[in-house]
Amino acid sequence: MTPAVEAARAAGIAFEIVEYEHEPASTTYGIEAAERLGLDPARVFKTLVVRLDGGRLAVGVVPVAAQLDLKAVAAVLGARRAEMALPADAQRATGYVVGGISPLGQRRRLPLALDASALDHERVYVSAGRRGLEIALDPHDLARLTDAAVAGIARA
Repeated sequence: MTPAVEAARAAGIAFEIVEYEHEPASTTYGIEAAERLGLDPARVFKTLVVRLDGGRLAVGVVPVAAQLDLKAVAAVLGARRAEMALPADAQRATGYVVGGISPLGQRRRLPLALDASALDHERVYVSAGRRGLEIALDPHDLARLTDAAVAGIARA
């Protein structure tokens, strides 16, 4: 399996793996996951890598139908500003390909902010480490395993 699944197993949490057929031409990975799995997009979260001022990388996890508020994620993670990281930098730091970046089992554990809306759900879905593979888990477990700062970091 993937490092994300291994991390969930090692932590001993309850989780479920769900798989769907990824359309190679798709670039809207999170929306595709929600549609293919018949899930409410508010319960499916995307993992976005940002570069904070000073050059350090971090992660924002927000619902797939929302956008990451860069000012909010910077503030939550103790920076003045943030910008989206280059895909190659995100892939190198996490060990996952874009569209399959998981908040769990990253090559190098990056500081992470989780949108507070995750806690509105009993289970949320995040990438399990590759396109077409999602892991469903309790958002409190997600926050604990990633040592997440939980705050409002999404905008419509």
